[in-house]
Amino acid sequence: MTDKLNELTAAGVAVWLDDLSRVRLSSGGLDQLRREKHVAGVTTNPTIFAKALSDADEYNWQLRDLAIRGVDVEEAVRMLTTYDVRWACDVMRPSYDGSAGVDGRVSIEVDPRSAHDADKTVAEAKALWWLVDRPNLFIKIPATEEGLSAITDTLAEGISVNVTLIFGLDRYSAVMEAFLAGLEQAKANGHDLSKIGSVASFFVSRVDSEVDKRLEKIGSDQAKALRGKAAVANAQLAYERYTEVFSSDRWKALEAAGAHPQRPLWASTSTKNPDYRDVIYVEELIAAGTVNTMPESVIHAYADHGETRGDTVTGAYDAARKVFADLESVGVDMSDVIATLEREGVEKFEASWQELLDGVSKSLTAAGTGKGSPNKAAKGNAKAAEKAGGA
Repeated sequence: MTDKLNELTAAGVAVWLDDLSRVRLSSGGLDQLRREKHVAGVTTNPTIFAKALSDADEYNWQLRDLAIRGVDVEEAVRMLTTYDVRWACDVMRPSYDGSAGVDGRVSIEVDPRSAHDADKTVAEAKALWWLVDRPNLFIKIPATEEGLSAITDTLAEGISVNVTLIFGLDRYSAVMEAFLAGLEQAKANGHDLSKIGSVASFFVSRVDSEVDKRLEKIGSDQAKALRGKAAVANAQLAYERYTEVFSSDRWKALEAAGAHPQRPLWASTSTKNPDYRDVIYVEELIAAGTVNTMPESVIHAYADHGETRGDTVTGAYDAARKVFADLESVGVDMSDVIATLEREGVEKFEASWQELLDGVSKSLTAAGTGKGSPNKAAKGNAKAAEKAGGA
C-alpha cells in the first residue's frame, strides 16, 4: 500500500498530532504514531487537557500526592500538564534531533485568561519553559493584540513560541513582524538563534463554520455556492504572505545568523461539516515548509484515503482572492468574521481552562478524602470543554 502520510511529509508538510494524554504516553501510543504515522510534533490546549484528566485513572497517584501536599488548584494543573508535556518532549526527541531542531516539538499553552495581559503572558511563558525544561518545547501564546508584544519579548528570552488563535491575514502579518523583532532582540541578547523555533497556528475549519453560517442566513444561490471555500482561501493567502516575508532581506540576515523560519501551522483541521471531505483541510493546504496538526482521526483518515497532489497552495492565490471578492459581493464582512472568531477563540479556551480548574479541584478533593476515583469527579466538567474544540 502507498504510504500516504509519507507522501505528505515528502511534499513538505510536517504531520503533527493535535492531542495528548497520559494514557497515550504510557501506552506507547504517541511513540507508535511517531514511528508508524510520521507524526513529528504535538499540540495541546486547555480543551485537550480537560478531557485527558477526566478520562484516565493514570493521574490518580499524582493527584493524591498533590492533595497531600495541599497545593492550590492552579499549581496542581501546572504540575499535571507539564508532567505530560515533559514526557511527550522526551518521546518526540528523536524527531527533534533528526530534524536539527525543526520538528519534534510539543506545545503547552499559557493561561488563556492572560491573553490580554502581555506582562503576565511573558512571565508565565518563562515559568513554563523552566518547569518543562526541554529544548523541544513550544510555549503557545494567543495572537491577540496584546499577545504580539508578548511574542516578541518571549522570543527575545530565547524561548520557542507557538503563536495560536490566528484567524486573519492582517493579524498574521503582525505575528510575523513580532517574530522577526523577537529574533532580532534574541540575537542582540546573545541567544543562539538556531535553538529558537516558532510556528504560527492559523486556524482553518472555524473560518468555514462562521462564514457558512452567514452564507446560510443570506440564503441566495450565489451565497450558498460559496460554502466551504473561505477557510482554504484564507489559509492560501496567508501562505502567500509567509513567502513574501521569508524571502525578504530582513529575514535573510536572521537566517544567516542561524535562524529557522516561523512555519505556518494549519490548525483546527478536522472537518466540522459532514458534507465536506474529511481530509479537505489537509489536501487543499499542501505546501513546502508547513505544519498540519490533526486529531488522530484525521491522521488515520489521510493515511487511508488522502490524496497528495503536490503543492495545492501557491498556484491558488488568484482563485483565493476571487473567493474573498465573491464573499464581499454577497454581503459577508470578513473583517467581522475574523474579529468574531478571535474573540470566541479566546473565550472558548478561557472556558476550557475554567473547566480544567474545576475538574482538578474536585479531583483534589476526592483524592484528599479518599472518596472514589479522583478523575471521575472531573468527567462532567470536561464535557463542556470538549465542545470548545480547536488546536
